[in-house]
Amino acid sequence: MKFPNDLEKKHVILIFERLGFKIVRIGNHISMLYEDQTGKKIPLTLPNHKKIKSSTLRSAITQAGISREEFLEILKEI
Repeated sequence: MKFPNDLEKKHVILIFERLGFKIVRIGNHISMLYEDQTGKKIPLTLPNHKKIKSSTLRSAITQAGISREEFLEILKEI
């Protein structure tokens, strides 16, 4: 599957929620947080736009510490 040029915000949020991230705040940006079993917290910030650009998605994937393939695999499921 090819990496999307842009993706609707609701799909991006759904993907990160499936990875265990939770929305903690919504304003001009959407703040999400993941807490693993050891208590380590990983913050994630996304712009609150209707569509999220591919460059922003790549940055978010890096922030989240997941692989591009993992992101695309979940995208296929939704």
